[in-house]
Amino acid sequence: MISKEDMVTLFADMKANAPWDISKPLLWGYFFADADKAKLEKAAEELKAKGYQVVGIYDSKPEAETPALWWLHIEKVEKHTVDTLHARNQEFYKFADEHQLESYDGMDVGPAN
Repeated sequence: MISKEDMVTLFADMKANAPWDISKPLLWGYFFADADKAKLEKAAEELKAKGYQVVGIYDSKPEAETPALWWLHIEKVEKHTVDTLHARNQEFYKFADEHQLESYDGMDVGPAN
C-alpha cells in the first residue's frame, strides 16, 4: 500500500528533479490489476463515468507459475498535493476492494500537454 510518506518523497523528488511545474495540473495515470479482464472492463466504465480517460486494458505475460494479469490504465489531468494524492490513492484502494479487483497498483505522472 502506498503511504502518505511515499507521497511526501514523490513530491520532494518531483520538485527537485521533474522538468515540469508540480504546482500546475499534471497528467496522472492510475493502474488496477486483476486476472479477470471482465472485472476491469466494468471498472473502466465506472471510472470513465467519473471523468477518467481509459487508456487501455493490457495483459501481462505469465511467468513460471504466475498466471497472466490484466492491467487497467486510466488517466486524468489533475492538480495534486501530497494530501490530495494520498486521498486519491485511498479512494482507489477502496474502489479496488469494493469491485473485488486484485489490486490498485499505483500511479505515474507526466506533463499535461
